[in-house]
Amino acid sequence: MQGSGLTAYGEILPFGPFPQMKTYLAKNETLQPPKWHLIDAEGKVLGRLAVKAANILRGRHKPTYTPHVDTGDFVVVINASKVVLTGKKEEATEYMSFSGYVGGEKYRKLAEVRLQKPEFIVMQAVKGMLPKNRLARTMLTKLRVFPGATHDHAAQNPVVLK
Repeated sequence: MQGSGLTAYGEILPFGPFPQMKTYLAKNETLQPPKWHLIDAEGKVLGRLAVKAANILRGRHKPTYTPHVDTGDFVVVINASKVVLTGKKEEATEYMSFSGYVGGEKYRKLAEVRLQKPEFIVMQAVKGMLPKNRLARTMLTKLRVFPGATHDHAAQNPVVLK
């Protein structure tokens, strides 16, 4: 078996007959400072916008992505009141809240939420696309949603995403 690259029966090699690849795992100490991204939601479909924002919050766009470490960047979403839903979702979508008391369930239509608090629509869509754990709750704090075209983070020089 000499020269074939295969091992004899029972022989134990540290990595086997194939070269071993190293998996990079990011650590909190070696992370780069997060960047800021700006997404204009005017005329964009809610689900597609939420996927893009959730992937940036998680850090899926970076080669240093590690699922159990917060490698993501900040995301600023403007014009949240002008986001679009397809099909009959505009009329059919309801948001439920529960006060904790018996009979304390409240349902609000999407049109009602859009008038009162339009940033809630984008926040809930992105929240649903993040994992359900403590790390995701810290990632969600890096999402800033504004109903209009102005935002408070011009000093951070956010990169505009298409």
